[in-house]
Amino acid sequence: MSWSEFYDTYGTRLLEATWETIQLSVYSFAIALVVGVIIVSFRVSPIPPLVKFATIFVSFFRNTPLLVLFFLAFFGLGELGLVYSGFTTAVWALGLYTGAYLSEALRSGINSVPQGQAEAGRAIGLGFVQLLTLIVIPQAVRTVIAPIGSLFIANAKNTAVALTISAPELTALSRRMINDAAGTWRSLLTVAAIYTVLLLFVGWGFRGLEERYAIKR
Repeated sequence: MSWSEFYDTYGTRLLEATWETIQLSVYSFAIALVVGVIIVSFRVSPIPPLVKFATIFVSFFRNTPLLVLFFLAFFGLGELGLVYSGFTTAVWALGLYTGAYLSEALRSGINSVPQGQAEAGRAIGLGFVQLLTLIVIPQAVRTVIAPIGSLFIANAKNTAVALTISAPELTALSRRMINDAAGTWRSLLTVAAIYTVLLLFVGWGFRGLEERYAIKR
């Protein structure tokens, strides 16, 4: 099979799988952002049970292999009658997994915010939630834009694991193309090139955000 025949046969399917991968990356990272903010808020809260919960959450998701989490979410929940599509399962499993790492990145950003600003916020009567949402977390995010970008890229690459639960993304398509005798090196090289182009643009985007908004400490 020539390159022209390859793209004539699989061009549309490659575009569809690329779109599925982009959606999987974006949706799961959106969940990760929400989870990360919530968990880091618990982690720095003055309420011991919340601190304990956040510590256990981070320890569990950071020390459990992603493939095990996918199988636990897909097959484990299935045995309990909670059956979801491979795509939906992958979105939530990735979101929780990356959210644990994101919470630690945000915690390092929170630790870099001068203590005097928090004290000033308390002095004008701000409560804990207001202090976090209005003063601390906005500065923390701007401090760790580069690590957040790295986590987005890692999250996007981790979508490849979703092939194990039949999510219709790029790596799953590459396996089907290989099974169709499209050629192992041609199939994998094409998929690798798509990932590379997509993530290079993501990297450039986050570098632009860092140059414009990051707080240098």
